[in-house]
Amino acid sequence: MPLPDDLRDSAIALFQCAVTQADPAAALAAALARSPLPQPAGTTILIAIGKAAPAMMGAALRHVTGPHRALCITHHGNPAPCTGATLMQSGHPVPDAAGLAAGAAVIDLLRGADSGDHVIALISGGGSALVPAPSPGLSLDDKITLNRALLASGLDIVEMNMIRQQVSQLKGGGMLRLAAPARVTGYILSDVIGDDLNAIASGPTTAPLGTRQTATAALKAAGLWDGLSDRLRAYLSAPTPALPRLTAENHLIGSNSQSLHAVAKSAEARFDTRIVSDRLVGDVADAARAIHAAASALPEAAPPTALLWGGETTVKLTGTGRGGRNQELALRVAALAENAPLRRRWLFLSGGTDGRDGPTDAAGGIVDAGTWRRIPGAAALLANNDSHAALKQAGALLITGATGTNVADIQILLSAPL
Repeated sequence: MPLPDDLRDSAIALFQCAVTQADPAAALAAALARSPLPQPAGTTILIAIGKAAPAMMGAALRHVTGPHRALCITHHGNPAPCTGATLMQSGHPVPDAAGLAAGAAVIDLLRGADSGDHVIALISGGGSALVPAPSPGLSLDDKITLNRALLASGLDIVEMNMIRQQVSQLKGGGMLRLAAPARVTGYILSDVIGDDLNAIASGPTTAPLGTRQTATAALKAAGLWDGLSDRLRAYLSAPTPALPRLTAENHLIGSNSQSLHAVAKSAEARFDTRIVSDRLVGDVADAARAIHAAASALPEAAPPTALLWGGETTVKLTGTGRGGRNQELALRVAALAENAPLRRRWLFLSGGTDGRDGPTDAAGGIVDAGTWRRIPGAAALLANNDSHAALKQAGALLITGATGTNVADIQILLSAPL
């Protein structure tokens, strides 16, 4: 029967299965083996954007022959090399001046494409923030203000990216419009639950999700409209211009669902395993209650069990603390289990597959029956959205470092009889 430390080791190993399944280089290599890149009459232009950009670029370059140009953009602190390409690093989750330069570099590269060229877009999560390219008349400060408001709003990723698309030269098919008349092929690693290609990294190679009017309505409904700059409000209040109908050949090469099923397959060797949900979305407090309820429903004498979720929750910030949705989810599960104890030994892990949960050094949290009691002032810290400080006191942070991939979040609850 697993011991508590063994449950912890098992949970971390299972989480690593999710990360390994989403290995961007392996996923892209498999896709290119099935459908090799053609040799264009002109130049192959490779642009990789996202947390997995270096690995995807490295895999793609091994399949390119002939003249080519390559630009790789990822986040500050990503140690992965990108040999053979120009490497730029920029801010995430809040855009910065380095990202503005990266966006300008992408635009310059695409504007030089002609009908004989082939643009290869290698897209992974994080791209929305990494290449801010404000629409004419808007500034980087406008984008930063908007992005901070969106991140604190509790809106889901699809709603946020629909709004972001309206104020960008690259998002919502912007890469397609800039590259025309060149052919564009996209290889996409999904960090969006449901794998809507229009939403991943705000859809640079797909049609926009909405219009300026739908973005305005969503911002007003979320109570964010009045906090935006005058320039942003004026821009979004103007009619949406007609856009050309352009298409790319897009390939989905990895997703949260694929990683979740890899975790389940690995867990079956030691645990009675069940995927409870592959769409754990919405407010983090609701998600914590659902997880606690599922764990509470297990019979006391049930064999060692693994309950699994995949998704991306949201946090509406009301405090001033530091953390992320996975750390807060773990802390909330610990709080619920303290007030309504589970009848079995248990351990819960919630982690972001990119290794970064919010603006912190943690991927998420790992909590058990004693975590809440090991945190002085736990309730006040949770109320202040200070989950990082709380979990750090309890030794309950999940620290992996940047993983070089991103397919949203994985939750693992392991339990065994007392």
